[in-house]
Amino acid sequence: MKRTISILCLLAFMAILTADQSEAIPAFARKYGFNCNMCHTSFTKLNDFGQRYRSQGYQIPGQVGGEKTAFEKALPIAFRTMTGLQAAHAQGHTTSGFVLNGLDLLAAGVMHKNISFLMIYTPRIDDPSADYRGYDSAGPSQLGALESANIVFSNLIPNVLNLRVGRFEPAYHMVSSKRSYYRLGSYEAYTVETPSNSFVFDNNQVGLEATGHIQSGFSYACGVVNGTGGNPDNNTYKDIYATLSKVIGRGEGQSAGQRFGVFGYLGWQPTVVPNDSAYIPLPEGDGRGNNEFHRIGGQASLNWRTFSLQGLFMQGQDNKAFNSISPDEKYTFTGGFIELDYSGLWNNRLLVSGMYNWVTPPDYNGEAKVSSTSGLLRYYLGDWTAVNVAIHAEYTHRQIGDTDPVKEDYAALLLDFDF
Repeated sequence: MKRTISILCLLAFMAILTADQSEAIPAFARKYGFNCNMCHTSFTKLNDFGQRYRSQGYQIPGQVGGEKTAFEKALPIAFRTMTGLQAAHAQGHTTSGFVLNGLDLLAAGVMHKNISFLMIYTPRIDDPSADYRGYDSAGPSQLGALESANIVFSNLIPNVLNLRVGRFEPAYHMVSSKRSYYRLGSYEAYTVETPSNSFVFDNNQVGLEATGHIQSGFSYACGVVNGTGGNPDNNTYKDIYATLSKVIGRGEGQSAGQRFGVFGYLGWQPTVVPNDSAYIPLPEGDGRGNNEFHRIGGQASLNWRTFSLQGLFMQGQDNKAFNSISPDEKYTFTGGFIELDYSGLWNNRLLVSGMYNWVTPPDYNGEAKVSSTSGLLRYYLGDWTAVNVAIHAEYTHRQIGDTDPVKEDYAALLLDFDF
């Protein structure tokens, strides 16, 4: 495995030396004649201007009402995919292979003054059908999904109230996993699944969300959603959430300013199937026997020059009706991550990042603590008009348990490109 990692790092370094002088949507850059880094520190992470542009419903701040609509310009469609070499080492076995990491189709733009849209579709891909570990060889490598489809009504009260309706990445994702640089090392706290509760924190949700800026550098978000991702929901109750953040200094806390925030999510799921024969979560059921769960936490984003340090801590608790491991106790877990990013060289062409994240289940649970350490190097190619191709080298070490732990290692050398 050490030899494989050394080869991947060498290839990444050679590619940087020989290169020409990158959830991005290059269609926006084409629309305005901007470089991609106008909105991104390094794609896919938004900078302060990009965050404000998104909040304004894909309208340039200070120019609201002067935008060309999607009916007056070419339809703003973009594509993203990644291809390259990946390797894995687990349980004494090493595998590697070339991969094609799916395809995202993105469209977003202004439909009318202060009315805009976003759609992200991941089409089903049957060929190639297997990943480099031989998984899913009999099925598609990517299932078709409408990941996002929403309408944004901006400036209902200027700067104070915007509404988003449809399926979207909810604001309680105070650090966006959809715009993360990492492909192998996910935010463990976002993806954890607790016993008999089908809620996954990382999922995009269907519902209604209000956002806005208020006085003294505060911003808020609150929403009502199904809480079942893209699955149907016949629950008696809807889930609710809220966030509140404060930026100290100039900026949005993305690439300038220091941002501190808190979030809370309160959800309900039915635990009774139609024949009342078992206690299991059933979002598609008849909505009886509802019990609550919550996720609460805090986030900080600290920026200095081209360094960005961000961290998140979350505590989750499920009603004991969901706890199939110990039915007399509530299921409580904690998790979080710390990530440090550095952007350098001309036009932020070089990105270096390191991340540590973890999930700690309850003491009585037979499940073990999960922790992972990741490192990443990206170099962006292209000229001023289109920095939208990146050489991506990444390594993740994942460990499950403290005594006699299960260890996993993943490495990748990929090309990430948007157009």
